[in-house]
Amino acid sequence: MEKRTARLTVLVDPQKKAVFEELCEQEDVTPSQKIRQFMRDYIEQALGAGWKDQVFNGED
Repeated sequence: MEKRTARLTVLVDPQKKAVFEELCEQEDVTPSQKIRQFMRDYIEQALGAGWKDQVFNGED
């Protein structure tokens, strides 16, 4: 897991935000957890399964 965190501010439509939060609640995850999952999946899609080695230089 990553050792540090950084804040990411995203502007979204209030209705989409409400639906997203409801869906996250149904999955028993926080919106932040889901966004981090989306980011990991997107990075892996773009860089491949070994992306952590590229990004973290072997540190995980």
